[in-house]
Amino acid sequence: MGLPDWVKQCFGWILQTVLRPVGVKGFVVLPKRWIVERTFAWISKYRRHSKDYERNPLSGKAMIPIAMTARMLKYLQHRKGYF
Repeated sequence: MGLPDWVKQCFGWILQTVLRPVGVKGFVVLPKRWIVERTFAWISKYRRHSKDYERNPLSGKAMIPIAMTARMLKYLQHRKGYF
């Protein structure tokens, strides 16, 4: 059983690999991939995630929702005028 089959069985999701178009040279924007890369860039802006400072992997995992919540609140504050 491969990873896509396991993900479908456990979560009911369809996992697809995004491939580069055939015959295209140079930089190509790949659909959906930029969303994941952007999210990782946002998370890494927080000092605790810029390097692996945590001794326990669960601590680092717990900090991801905190970092994303702070990011969303900052976005709402600047874009919508809330707070």
